[in-house]
Amino acid sequence: MSDQRESSAPGRDPGLVDERADSLRADCANCFALCCVAPAFAASADFAIDKPAGRACPNLRSDDFGCGVHTRLRDIGFSGCTVYDCFGAGQKVAQVTYAGQDWRRAPHTAKQMFRVFPIMRDLHELLRYLHEAQAPAAARPIRAELRAAYADTERLTLGEPAELLRIDIGALRQQLNPLLLRAGELVRAGVGGRKKDHRGADLIGARLKGADLRGANLRGAYLIGADLRGADLRLADVIGADFRDADLRGADLTGALYLIQSQLDAAKGDSRTILPPTLTRPAHWTT
Repeated sequence: MSDQRESSAPGRDPGLVDERADSLRADCANCFALCCVAPAFAASADFAIDKPAGRACPNLRSDDFGCGVHTRLRDIGFSGCTVYDCFGAGQKVAQVTYAGQDWRRAPHTAKQMFRVFPIMRDLHELLRYLHEAQAPAAARPIRAELRAAYADTERLTLGEPAELLRIDIGALRQQLNPLLLRAGELVRAGVGGRKKDHRGADLIGARLKGADLRGANLRGAYLIGADLRGADLRLADVIGADFRDADLRGADLTGALYLIQSQLDAAKGDSRTILPPTLTRPAHWTT
């Protein structure tokens, strides 16, 4: 069985240097806690309070940009904070767009900065997907297109605040999605047999224990609370899939396409869950 799994792992071109990955990871030390201020919170299972957009969370420390309850977020009803990922947009806005001017010491920047941040976050999410799509050897036929799309999107992130506010993120997603889909199809073509198509499917609470989902299309699927224990998700396209409270104990996510850390952080898993090497096993998962 181990040999079979090894052979189905996606090939990655050894010469492709992963030099941009660090810029697409959150660096909270170089941010101004924008994720604690810019978004709105709605009291729910994810957040213990209501908070309007643009108002600092009451847990944000006043003497710096640290969270006063960071180590207890899940215990006191702020699990939504633990699964949030800005893809490095926070430090880009703080250190590049606003050149280190923070909204506390330069309050005139606050309103605009909080509007720019979610746009930058969406741009960085797209960069994350475009970056990942280039790595598999199977994507080589369209790698030049992926690189060009990455460069064009990266240039957008370097614009002035007024330019960033004019970006139509919805239109940009529609423009890039076909390219990301093609990259995924090239990789998934390496899985033999008929592949399941659950794109956008309602699989909330679905019983998928031990399911063969190799190379499946799970784009935008609702897998909230689904039982995926021991499921085979190798090379499945999971872009936008909602894994909140999904049970991934013992599941195999080797080579899962467009899988991001926040999807894992929102799910349940254990030490037997097989993850891509670029992602981290969440601390709250069972051993």
